[in-house]
Amino acid sequence: MEKVPGEMEIERRERSEELSEAERKAVQATWARLYANCEDVGVAILVRFFVNFPSAKQYFSQFKHMEEPLEMERSPQLRKHACRVMGALNTVVENLHDPEKVSSVLALVGKAHALKHKVEPVYFKILSGVILEVIAEEFANDFPPETQRAWAKLRGLIYSHVTAAYKEVGWVQQVPNATTPPATLPSSGP
Repeated sequence: MEKVPGEMEIERRERSEELSEAERKAVQATWARLYANCEDVGVAILVRFFVNFPSAKQYFSQFKHMEEPLEMERSPQLRKHACRVMGALNTVVENLHDPEKVSSVLALVGKAHALKHKVEPVYFKILSGVILEVIAEEFANDFPPETQRAWAKLRGLIYSHVTAAYKEVGWVQQVPNATTPPATLPSSGP
């Protein structure tokens, strides 16, 4: 069952520490291997996201009606969006050495999703949790604790920058309509 996080939970301060050089290298090495199969990995991430958190589909008119994972996997619109998500993540990961560039990219993503798409910011936290799950499965035998911590730190950094962009544009939490089931936060930490 999905639950709505309270406004207090959304506003809770996220850790936004910069990554060390060793952490950047660990994230970039993992990402390079993942990004080599960009479209399929992106589709796997989005399908899991929509299957586990179906309320997230409300923001996508092209595939919000889809229920079956196979139908989602075959959707050209979903595949296209998966490539956009992976491309944005790639820009962030490739520029981890440049905090201003990372901040700029994530501000653009956050503002677009707040102003144009009206997406609740908690979905970024949920999606980043799904991304970490997929990475952990893809590299089950080669995802040591220090690399996991680096990715968790990056997750916090991404969420912090995105929510800062939402606040900058004066985001007000949207009230879910009666037909839209609210989202659940993943049980794992940042």
